[in-house]
Amino acid sequence: MNLQDPVFATYVIAAALMILKMMGQGWITVARMMKVGGGFLNPEDASSGMANPKPRDGQLEPDEYVERSRRMHRNDTENVPVFLVAGFLFVLTEPPLWVAQALLYGYVGARFAHFWAYLTARSHEVRATFFTVASLIVMGIAGYTLFQAIS
Repeated sequence: MNLQDPVFATYVIAAALMILKMMGQGWITVARMMKVGGGFLNPEDASSGMANPKPRDGQLEPDEYVERSRRMHRNDTENVPVFLVAGFLFVLTEPPLWVAQALLYGYVGARFAHFWAYLTARSHEVRATFFTVASLIVMGIAGYTLFQAIS
């Protein structure tokens, strides 16, 4: 495996994008907490310091603006690691390039569409559609990999 292998390079690009998205979501959550000065989780977060120069009552109470981002991050932590493992195992089966690109980039596209739907508070049906597409892709990748391993 190396980056001259187009299937592996496809996986590396898709994986890197998902890792950056997942880690970036944590920073978006932090930025939202700083913007509203609240939505903190831990008692020490409400103490005076550089990140919280003006503590006030209520900073530990949930803030929907922050919680939406936190839920998005949780969703990533529940879904992206499975993709990273399934995608890596899939690459080991040496699938045709077009199949790898369709599935791996399809997953990335569906997850970014899910991000958009979640961020902009689209209906559950819209968000669930993108989640379902991504989930089915991972299941397809795992099924393909399993079939290749047992045949």
